[in-house]
Amino acid sequence: MPTRAAAHTKARASVLAALTATVLAATGTPALASTDTGHPMNRALARAAAAYDVPRDLLAAVGYGETRLDGHHGRPSQANGFGVMHLVSNPAQHTLERAADLTGAPLIRLRTDTATNVLGGAAVLRGYADTLGLDAKDRDDLNAWYPVVARYSGSQGPTAALYADTVFTFLADGLDTVTPDGEPVSVTARPVSPQKDATATAVSTRSADYPSALWVPADPANYAKGRSATIDKVVVHVTQGSYAGSISWFQNPASQVSSHYVIRSSDGQITQMVRDADTAYHARSANSSSLGIEHEGFIDDPTWFTDSMYRSSAALTAYLCDRYGIPKDRAHIIGHSEAPGNDHTDPGQYWDWNRYMQLVGGSTGGSPGTDALSFPSYATQRSGSAGPQVSAVQTLLNAQGFPSGTVDGSFGPATSAAVTAFQKARGLDADGVVGARTWTALLSAGSTPVLAEGGSGDAVKRLQRALTAALGSTVGIDGSFGPATATALRSYQSARGLSADGIVGPATWAALQAGR
Repeated sequence: MPTRAAAHTKARASVLAALTATVLAATGTPALASTDTGHPMNRALARAAAAYDVPRDLLAAVGYGETRLDGHHGRPSQANGFGVMHLVSNPAQHTLERAADLTGAPLIRLRTDTATNVLGGAAVLRGYADTLGLDAKDRDDLNAWYPVVARYSGSQGPTAALYADTVFTFLADGLDTVTPDGEPVSVTARPVSPQKDATATAVSTRSADYPSALWVPADPANYAKGRSATIDKVVVHVTQGSYAGSISWFQNPASQVSSHYVIRSSDGQITQMVRDADTAYHARSANSSSLGIEHEGFIDDPTWFTDSMYRSSAALTAYLCDRYGIPKDRAHIIGHSEAPGNDHTDPGQYWDWNRYMQLVGGSTGGSPGTDALSFPSYATQRSGSAGPQVSAVQTLLNAQGFPSGTVDGSFGPATSAAVTAFQKARGLDADGVVGARTWTALLSAGSTPVLAEGGSGDAVKRLQRALTAALGSTVGIDGSFGPATATALRSYQSARGLSADGIVGPATWAALQAGR
C-alpha cells in the first residue's frame, strides 16, 4: 500500500483543473459532449481515464456498480447522487461539489451530462489517489486503487469494503454490458490482488435474525427500538441506488430512513441493518407492523432484478413469514407503493410479482397459490441453506422414509443426515448436498405409472417437477401432460440415451428416480 505524503491540496486541485481544461480545449465545449455520435460511453471513459490517469476499466467498473452505466436523465438517487458515476450531494458526502471544484464544470452539467459526469468521477478518484500518495507508477497498478475506490464509496470500515470488493469483483470477472442507449461496454477479466488497508475491513458479523445475512447496523437515529404493533407484513422496496451506497445512506443519521434488510443484485447477498424486533423507517404508516426489504437497483431498469436477487429475497421473505406467522399472500407481502399513506412507486412495473410469490411459495392474491414442492427451477441446497426449497427437501425426505425432522425450512444436521442417507440408497454421491441429480431423484420418487400426452394428475406433476430439475429449465407444473411436457420429456429421454417416444414407462421412471 503506497504511503507517500500527499502534496498540498490546493496545488493538486489546480493541476486537476488544468487537466480538465486541456480536455475541454481538445474536444470543444462542453467537455466530452453527450452528443458524440460514435461510442459516447466508451469515448467518455477513455478520455476521462486519460485526462486523470485513472484506469479506464476501473472507471467502467465503478460506474457499472453504481448505476449500470445509466445516468437516469439527471434524476437523483435515494442518497441524492447523480449520473453514471453517482456524484453525491448530501449532508455526509459531497463528491458532486468536489467534482465541480476539480474540473471547473458547472453542477448542472455534472448532474445531467453523462460525459461530464464521467470526467467528474475520474477527477474525484484521482484526487483521492493523490491524497493517499499514489504516484504515476502506483496509478498504473490496478490493485493499488482499492483504498481509493473504498474512499469513493463515502463510507469507512465494512461498508467501504463491501463497495470496493464489489468493484474489484467486476474487474476480476470482467463485464460485457450494454448502456441504456444500446452501446456495448466491456471490461476484460483479469486476476486481482487488491492492496487493502485498515479503512476498509470486511464484514465479519452475521445477522442474529437471519444467519445467512451479514450484519451492518443502521445509525440509531434512523430507526426506533422495539415495536408498537405485531409484525404482520413484509414490504418490498427498491433502493434507487447501489447496495453499498444504500447501506452507507442508512448509516447516515441525516437520512432518517432505514430498512431491515438490503439485497445485492449481482449475487443476492443480504445485509441486515435493523433487528426484526425494532422499527425501521421505511414505509411510514406501515413501519410498526412490517419488515422492510430493500433491493439494489432502480425501478426503471429491470436488469437489476436478477435471478439471484429474486431467489435470495424470496428465501428471506419465506423465512420471515414462517417465523412471524405472516400469510404468504399479496395482502401481506406488499410493495412500498401499496403501503397505506405512501407516495413511492417502488418496486415498480418491472418487479415480477408472480415469479416472486411463486418462489416464496405463496399466493399471488386472487390466484390460487402454488403447492409447496413446485418451483420454476430448483437451486442447490446445502447445510446452512434456508427457505421454501429447503422445506420442500424436508417434505420429500420425510415422505420417502428418510426423517429430516420438522419441516422448518432450515438445512441443519438432521436434514443433512437424511439427504446423505437418501443419496446412499439411490446410488448417488453421498455428499449431503441437494444438487440437480438429488433433486431429480427426490421429486420423481413414488409410484411409476405409465404416462403419456393427455394424462393428468399428481404423477404428472411429479414428472414435471423432476424434468424441471433434471433439465435445468422450467417445465410448467400444472399436472396436465400437454405438448410442452411431451417436448421436455423427449429432450430428457434423448439426452439420457432412452427411447425418445414421449411416454413415461419403467425405463424413464428408473432414470429419473436414479437422479440421471
